[in-house]
Amino acid sequence: MTAVFTPPPAPPVDILALLSLLCPEVVRDIEQNWNAPVSDYARHLWRPVARPASGPAIAARSILRDVLHQRLGLIMQPEEIGKALDEFEHRPVIQSGLHCLLLMDRITFDALLLAWLGAVENGLSAFFGFVGTTMTMETVGREGPGWLDVGDDKVNLFGMGRHKLCRKSACAAGPVTLNARALEAVGNETDASRWLGTLLASQDKVFATAADALTELNEDLVADWDSSGMARPVFIDDRLAASAVARHLDHDGSLLSRLLLEPARRQRLDHALQEAASGPFGRFLPNATAYFWGIREQRVRKLILENGHLIEPDRPHGLCIPFERLHLKQALLDGVLLPDLFLAFLILAILPRVRIVGGLRQIGYVALFHSILLAALDETAPEERDLAAELQVRENAWGMRVIDEKISVREQLAGLPEGALFPDLLRQYRLQTFAETTDDLKLVRENARWRKIGRASGL
Repeated sequence: MTAVFTPPPAPPVDILALLSLLCPEVVRDIEQNWNAPVSDYARHLWRPVARPASGPAIAARSILRDVLHQRLGLIMQPEEIGKALDEFEHRPVIQSGLHCLLLMDRITFDALLLAWLGAVENGLSAFFGFVGTTMTMETVGREGPGWLDVGDDKVNLFGMGRHKLCRKSACAAGPVTLNARALEAVGNETDASRWLGTLLASQDKVFATAADALTELNEDLVADWDSSGMARPVFIDDRLAASAVARHLDHDGSLLSRLLLEPARRQRLDHALQEAASGPFGRFLPNATAYFWGIREQRVRKLILENGHLIEPDRPHGLCIPFERLHLKQALLDGVLLPDLFLAFLILAILPRVRIVGGLRQIGYVALFHSILLAALDETAPEERDLAAELQVRENAWGMRVIDEKISVREQLAGLPEGALFPDLLRQYRLQTFAETTDDLKLVRENARWRKIGRASGL
């Protein structure tokens, strides 16, 4: 009797066709790992990346390595720093899309878990996660960095009044201390043994900003959840990106200086941004500010470029910064300016040839940022021509909500062994396939932006 061969399940063709319109590299990742354990998909995302080859890419990688070294110097011993940077040189990957929230936030936790899986499956001692800190302390009702989600309730994490929460930004709000009384009350109501003690250990600390507090608390949580220290998360944020942009502006001959400050080059860059924004994928682009955000009175401010100055629109007494190299550099170093997403991804990922792992909107706008840079390059200049050739390979990957548990983090952690929560989850995700965890790419099918792209393209 002849055996009947049943082919393995395949990913939905219509969704792959949709994603391939903008992100064929993401489609290749999905196709290669569809029936593999999601831990294998994570391993694939943290695979090696070709070293930078062109002058601008080599310079950008050197700057990125320097600012990462400074960040690691705050949390690691010298021998650990060298090992982490050497690993990053071979596998330069940054998990992005993380918002400045405590890891009790379900989406943030699940995304960090995928990054941890990728690091562990590749034997890395550390991995990097980029955290967006420009969000306000309360985004919508009882959500945002100022709130702790315990599954069935929200706790005011820093005891800050709601009128302040919605008017201050995570990167600038401070100094802050934990709302210990509210946290202790949670301990009387819920099974909080997996996280409450870790938070309360810092109840007497004063943190310079909310972003600093959340970074340190999240590092402590992961250390407790993985006492073996299999892979250590290193959280970086907009402020590190600001330091990197300032380094790019050290010299007027750097590629970023030329693109921003030479009138003809900026006009070309502006045109490329406008073309992308008005094109079929323009709804993916974040375009809320002009290259930089301003920081004033503990709040992130939208800026426009007018008469050679960055100013706050309709705020005559707001920020006013000359759009000149030395003024921009100093404002970045002083914490008055932060780069927008385009500049941040340019200097953290696209120029230094780093694979960036993000969410369903991010894979769209990173692909667009990539094409915008290509359109802005001057291929009559040899080093920019070399960079353009190098940029034919995009390092852009999907990693937010690939793991997408529907229960709260508190419920996910309940019953898992103390000190080995992440290792236990690793065993679970070695048994679940990518197809299963994504529910046959249901999230893509339900995504409003991608759905509109599909309708417009007749898919």
